[in-house]
Amino acid sequence: MKEEQINLVKNSWSLVLPISDTAATLFYNHLFTIDPSLRHMFGEDLTEQKKKLMATLSFVVSKLDKLDDIVGEVKKLGASHAGYGVKESHYETVGKALLLTLEQGLGDKWNPDVKNAWAEAYHILSGAMIQAQREVEAKAN
Repeated sequence: MKEEQINLVKNSWSLVLPISDTAATLFYNHLFTIDPSLRHMFGEDLTEQKKKLMATLSFVVSKLDKLDDIVGEVKKLGASHAGYGVKESHYETVGKALLLTLEQGLGDKWNPDVKNAWAEAYHILSGAMIQAQREVEAKAN
């Protein structure tokens, strides 16, 4: 990622943090609207899941300028998702839900540059998770 993109992601995330509970709710609402079949993968009470989502996003955003330092953690996350029944196509759905959430949460601070920066960050991170998931699945077969 370019430094400018990293800064856009970090700066926009700092605007989301004060509304993190709302943002997490928006995210899961978008996710289940886009693909209702994913709802069964989550428990009835999403309170802890929302906290994990926001903590993970905060961690990743804070380390975007040091991606090499977190690739291992991101891959572990991808490997663990393989055990939850996550399919590669779900990553696209999650990306759409994330971008919709950010657009809604950021309002007039959302623009094409911010959108492209977030899309690039998500593409890199989801790519690492997909790679790890493929490795887990290859070992299982």
